[in-house]
Amino acid sequence: MKLYPIQAGNFKLDGGAMFGVVPKSLWQRTNPADSNNMIDLTARCLLIEEGDRLILIDNGMGDKQSEKFFGYYYLWGDDNLDRSLGKYGFHRDDVTDVFLTHLHFDHCGGSIQWNKDGSGYEPAFKNAHYWSNADHWTWATEPNKRERASFLKENIRPIEESGQLKYVDVPENYILRNSPLGFDVFFADGHTDKQMIPMIAFEGKTVCFMADLLPTAGHVPLAYVMGYDTRPLLTLDEKDYFLKMAADNNFYLFLEHDAHNEIITVKHTEKGVRLNERYTSEEIFN
Repeated sequence: MKLYPIQAGNFKLDGGAMFGVVPKSLWQRTNPADSNNMIDLTARCLLIEEGDRLILIDNGMGDKQSEKFFGYYYLWGDDNLDRSLGKYGFHRDDVTDVFLTHLHFDHCGGSIQWNKDGSGYEPAFKNAHYWSNADHWTWATEPNKRERASFLKENIRPIEESGQLKYVDVPENYILRNSPLGFDVFFADGHTDKQMIPMIAFEGKTVCFMADLLPTAGHVPLAYVMGYDTRPLLTLDEKDYFLKMAADNNFYLFLEHDAHNEIITVKHTEKGVRLNERYTSEEIFN
């Protein structure tokens, strides 16, 4: 098995929204804001090469939305998905599976692109199965009023219409063991219903793709929960469970949205679980 970090683009979001009830005087120590109160974020995806499978976990915002839409998110930098895939000698047509942690636009927008004449949409990964779960798919296609702006139908419906959609099973407890993708999956409901956190066994380590359960290293303290979470009290329980497990087992936490920290570990302290070490993907994957 080989793992590759894939940069699908950088953006900014309001720091207050990213940290909920935590005061700016605290969160700006780890995630400094600009003059508009925006903090640096990224869409860092993960590519898994194993045998004849090439699995991409999440794919960023994509590029099919309007200039006005992207203007809300202050895009910055030169990273994009195709260039990042090419860095490792791959093309999007090589991808066999796209695993979507959840269907918010910044995680799945790159799944779908305009067709050649701009008259409609088509899968951006024409040779891939797209993986979700039935509960979350229903949640996203029949959205509540709070999340409606994050579940864009042009990112979601064409996947089903293409015939490339597949589901993993939803476990009775937190963790699905040995999913069809070859890794375990932790299910979390606090951010959005049935978000999926891949837990990948890699060279004697466990690498966890944290999605929005832990967006940045600054979110490690338990109460640091995003204002975007639909059930923040449930997020507290899920974070507590997962981070204790990560500290107990020295999991390597791959951060999807942290523009400045790729991978971290955590440890137990008298104040609870806290940041332990920071790593680059090169240090862990090579």
